[in-house]
Amino acid sequence: MSEAVVTEEARQDELAEALTSFAAEHSIRSKGALCLPLVVTDHAKVMGLPLDPNKLRTDKEGQVLGLGKGKVQQILARHGIERVLAEEGGRTSRGSLGKMSAYVAFLNGLHVKTGGVDLEAVEAFWIARVREFFAAKPFTLRLDPTLSVRAAFRLLFAQAEARQKEMSGTMIVGTIMQHLVGAKLEGAFGSRLVHHSASTKDEGQSRPGDFDLGDLAFHVSTAPGEALIRKCQSNLAAGQRPVIVTAGRGVGLAAGLAENAAIADRLDVFDVEQWLAADILERGGDSAAGRLAALEALLDRYNRIVATVETDPSLRIELAASGRA
Repeated sequence: MSEAVVTEEARQDELAEALTSFAAEHSIRSKGALCLPLVVTDHAKVMGLPLDPNKLRTDKEGQVLGLGKGKVQQILARHGIERVLAEEGGRTSRGSLGKMSAYVAFLNGLHVKTGGVDLEAVEAFWIARVREFFAAKPFTLRLDPTLSVRAAFRLLFAQAEARQKEMSGTMIVGTIMQHLVGAKLEGAFGSRLVHHSASTKDEGQSRPGDFDLGDLAFHVSTAPGEALIRKCQSNLAAGQRPVIVTAGRGVGLAAGLAENAAIADRLDVFDVEQWLAADILERGGDSAAGRLAALEALLDRYNRIVATVETDPSLRIELAASGRA
């Protein structure tokens, strides 16, 4: 590796270390606080360094110039992030002007010390903190009395899909689906059910599917393919009964592939939203309180499973407070 490359890597490491220290010193962790360095860094990219903090104050309102939802979301959009970081864009955060002055002084100091600051790298640092903030937040399941139970699960999976798009290379939807199915099965069959990390493959694990219960082999998949159908054929050859739990268009896809393989009448295919909703309706009985209790029990099992077999705490699901009304 050339000396120039090593030097550049060292500069980037020093920059990241300095930014990390600044964030810790000024408690830049919350959504509102994160908005400020994003906006000020954007100003620095336009105006250049050194910055004059007086030019970043609005004349009438005594606020940081451009610190609002519109500007923040515009910056996030450049990095493919569509979720709203803060409805007020940090405007209501106490001490914004003081933090702005401190951050400007920080950037100006780096500029003098190093002879130039890579503002694209600075912005990338704060974008990474935003992604971490979103990833650390648990998912929310809201049992809205105006919507069906199935719709509640549909909205939950929509949250997972949105986060998965922001975090390329992840399998968030499939992971949540697998452990919700596991939680549902555990409620029906008890503790003899064995759970595995969603990244654990069936092959080489002496497992006929994601869950093995007696002669039942459960397969959970967001996109059933021919490989899954071959697994089902292997289940049937071994005297087991395959069950596929999937979502949306996956139901028709799995049914079509099973038909082509001449096993359509020998396996069951369920839509995950409908399957989970039916379980809540059956366990919850004929009252809103009963359904809420059934949903809480499902999520308790799910969260315990996630805490046991996964390493990402952001996979937790919380019941929205309004769901308790």
